[in-house]
Amino acid sequence: MPFDVRDFPDAPFDHPGASRRDRIAVACWLFVVAGMILVMVVLGGVTRLTGSGLSIMEWAPLSGTLPPMSGAEWHRLFALYQQIPQYDLVNQGFGLAGFKHIFWLEWTHRLWGRLIGVVFLLPLLWFWITGRIRRPLVPRLAVLFILGGLQGAVGWFMVASGFFPDTTSVAPYRLVIHLALALLLYAAILWTGLSELPGQAHRGQARRPIENVPAVRRLATLSLALVFLTILAGGFVAGTHAGLSYNTFPLMDGRLVPPGYAQLRPFVLNLTENIAAVQFDHRVLATLTAASVAATVLAGLARASTPALRRRLLLMGAAVVLQYTLGVATLLLVVPVGLATAHQAGATVLLTTIVVVLHAVLPAPRRSTRAASSGALAKSA
Repeated sequence: MPFDVRDFPDAPFDHPGASRRDRIAVACWLFVVAGMILVMVVLGGVTRLTGSGLSIMEWAPLSGTLPPMSGAEWHRLFALYQQIPQYDLVNQGFGLAGFKHIFWLEWTHRLWGRLIGVVFLLPLLWFWITGRIRRPLVPRLAVLFILGGLQGAVGWFMVASGFFPDTTSVAPYRLVIHLALALLLYAAILWTGLSELPGQAHRGQARRPIENVPAVRRLATLSLALVFLTILAGGFVAGTHAGLSYNTFPLMDGRLVPPGYAQLRPFVLNLTENIAAVQFDHRVLATLTAASVAATVLAGLARASTPALRRRLLLMGAAVVLQYTLGVATLLLVVPVGLATAHQAGATVLLTTIVVVLHAVLPAPRRSTRAASSGALAKSA
């Protein structure tokens, strides 16, 4: 785990119902939701890699919870799938058994999304009704729940792009939008959970960072921006199937910069539609991310004085080494499903470790004047 409750001693809180035990319970609940989103990202990668995402051609948020219950229903859904280009161009003749295989992957992916909504909403209502959650946190979590529901609609918007004529997969742009929203939700929920853990504080003051190291804070912020861009670039690699080309490293077709990098006009199209440019950009961003994380780790270990921060830094360093290795192996072996899935999961794990490090060194917001006055009045009373 990237944190240890022992790192967060008792601290006073200025909101009713925000006891140490309550805040730890809320944090653990949010970490469970974040973990489920991580699994969702991995499931999404598997459905994309296996071509399963287009197997369900109906968006039924409620009735779609149940799988087909009769042979007639299976044949009806299979007949719908046979109408789209993916069946004619990729899977023609693979039969009902083959259809069931890809159907179950996509159905599991959608069911898991519904479960995330339930696991988020029901505990939120219980914490709120019983007064075990800080009042200022409720609006933020309500917005995150709405965005999570919107993610389902964005997912269908993405899937529907695969039904167009002469198309066998979803549109890369829609895939990246779907991925970006998932990552933003994941990071926001993880950050909120970390913020709910009782932090190091003095009486009457807001939570302090584990350690205030400005150099690490700046480098970790840069690393977070780079890893997010790298993952989005990886979405375009996946959407354009760019990983199936230029399967050598570090050179591409014997050159550092591949031929035809800027062949599309206007130039900006190369960044998202030119296979050579898309893969090259992903490689460059991944390398820059690795360098930035390495600099963060080295700067942090040289300046950190607490074991808590050192542990986080070492986890982040291990995550970037593993992720870079997985990326190179996935490329050289021409994108096997298992390795590609591990690479996608590793990207989210790396994002997690960077968020944890950044949270540890980012100062907490100051309490408002009103809250400070209320605390002083309560103390005098």
